[in-house]
Amino acid sequence: MIEPPQTPAAWSLLSNHGHVLLCIARDSNVRVREIARSVGITERAVHRILGELEEAGVIARTRQGRRTHYQINEQIPLRHPIEAGHSVGELVRLVGS
Repeated sequence: MIEPPQTPAAWSLLSNHGHVLLCIARDSNVRVREIARSVGITERAVHRILGELEEAGVIARTRQGRRTHYQINEQIPLRHPIEAGHSVGELVRLVGS
């Protein structure tokens, strides 16, 4: 698990959506509580972001008993025009390694 920064930065190069995605890339069975702690946001915010990522087709969620398994669709293109031609998978491989 990634520890949140000790002193909050005024800004970050990646959005909370990106941070949540990287948490999932590192552990496809990660718990919402762990994501919230790593990113430094509330569990409610994590649930909202997960819903948005799922709605956009970036992730798929599957219940396995009491746990949730996440799968990243690496083929989805990044959304901003500056990032045109690049995929979610490229971002995860670049930053997640």
